[in-house]
Amino acid sequence: MFTYICLGTDNLPRAIQFYDAALAPLEIFRCDTAGEATWDGWAGWGTYENGGAHEIALWLCKPFNGQAATAGNGSMIALKAASWRAVEDFHSQALTHGGFCEGVPALRPQYNPDFYAAYVRDPDGNKIAAVCRGFTKPQ
Repeated sequence: MFTYICLGTDNLPRAIQFYDAALAPLEIFRCDTAGEATWDGWAGWGTYENGGAHEIALWLCKPFNGQAATAGNGSMIALKAASWRAVEDFHSQALTHGGFCEGVPALRPQYNPDFYAAYVRDPDGNKIAAVCRGFTKPQ
């Protein structure tokens, strides 16, 4: 359904440090845009191939209007995790690299019996979750 999601940041180097660390446990790595000048001032994670012909990515950049980046009230991006450990490592790395806790890693049976998730805010205030499904006990 999505090709990409874009979030604003006021400090791209800080955002890169945060997302490189927080997304690595989820096996989501930085997109390679080498040789494409149009990506100056942007960083992305996920899949970006053939000049974007094949793309499923999360991008960060300074807002186009030049105003300060702000987080959307009620907005959240949830990313798939392969294990509970990946959710826990995502949460830990996010907090270590400037993020803020919005919900510790835990089962959330109010959503589904196998809904294991952690919630954080990045340094710009954007809410990000890591979610693992398919298990009701640690694997």
